Amino acid sequence: MALLPSWVAGANDPQTDFPLNNLPYGVFSTNGGEPRCGVAIGDMILDAKAAEAAGLTGTQGLCQDGVWNPLMAAGSTVWARFRQSVTDLLARGSPHADALRPMLHRAADAQLHLPLQVAEFTDFYASRQHATNVGTMFRGAENALPPNWLDIPIGYNGRASTVVVSGTPIHRPNGQTRPQDAPRPVFGPSSRLDIELEIGTIIGTPSRMGQPVTTDQARQMIFGHVLLNDWSARDIQAWEYQPLGPFQAKAFATSISPWIVTTAALEPFAVPTPPRDHDLLPYLSEATPGLFDITLSVALSTGGDPQMISRTNMRHLYYSPAQQLAHHASSGCAMRTGDLLGTGTISGDDPDSLGSLLELTWGGERPLALADGQTRRFLQDHDTVTLAGHAQGDGYRVGFGTCTGRILPAPAFP
Repeated sequence: MALLPSWVAGANDPQTDFPLNNLPYGVFSTNGGEPRCGVAIGDMILDAKAAEAAGLTGTQGLCQDGVWNPLMAAGSTVWARFRQSVTDLLARGSPHADALRPMLHRAADAQLHLPLQVAEFTDFYASRQHATNVGTMFRGAENALPPNWLDIPIGYNGRASTVVVSGTPIHRPNGQTRPQDAPRPVFGPSSRLDIELEIGTIIGTPSRMGQPVTTDQARQMIFGHVLLNDWSARDIQAWEYQPLGPFQAKAFATSISPWIVTTAALEPFAVPTPPRDHDLLPYLSEATPGLFDITLSVALSTGGDPQMISRTNMRHLYYSPAQQLAHHASSGCAMRTGDLLGTGTISGDDPDSLGSLLELTWGGERPLALADGQTRRFLQDHDTVTLAGHAQGDGYRVGFGTCTGRILPAPAFP
């Protein structure tokens, strides 16, 4: 697919994340006003609430609530109609350009908010490279992958209450840890604070309790995707995770990017999952390529200019979002509009394609050397982490913007 030209300034720049081919959905406010639904286009944001109220979007009452959940719940036919309407409005030669200009706001002047009301949060463990690296550190190379890993998308239920939008500061968590060779645990700030570079999947249409879904049905339920950083306290996790898995080590914060990139925008970049060691069970079979060729990166700032510390790609995932969703619903678990599914850390095969500091520093044994002469094993207070991602087309890109968080000191415990 070629670039779709727009009359909006900046939308035809080959380096913008938000050409007409993309049209991601976010929530913004200006001058301290109320948050409202918006669509990113070039350097501008179209006020979707105003455009709908003017009768220009082909929808009624779906963009008025300051979150995208009403449109998400309306289903894929309505999603397609709305997206086509906005595409036509913003395309070069649109007869509505003069009417829409007052509804466009400079993105630089806007504050961005969570784009949806998050219903539930589930985090998976879907990158083979990541699972192998972590398993090797903890159990040795001969037992790196758990015996079920090549058959089942492993996941755990997280906390929706601490999902925050990019730019929200993150306090270092307090928690229980047990120092090496110590007879008893201690309580205090985590000293091994880490990142997890992930893609988040946003569920639009729900499923009923007791009703499983196929991977094809799961694909139709997915509204879009965001960048996701599931901040992790590795020392708290090491002490608490047996036998039930992560708890407080990940419950304190999960950051997502402010723009939901729709499945429709990513479809030209679909790629299949990697070759299997053996066939998956039939309920996880996938007739359509379920991953996307999305280049991902992590930059770290220790007070100066950001330094790139990792580059990877979504195509490294072993399980696709549709397979993760189909497995989640396979027991009859009801999925809700606004559910957020994290892929788990996305890592590649190369040393600079690892999506966590745990891997980049091999558990802290190999400090990461930075350009300013500093080193990092794990995050220090006031460090800033920025995730970015985009799919590259012919003369255009479909991007996510950035997902950023700055580490603040741990709060004093009462």
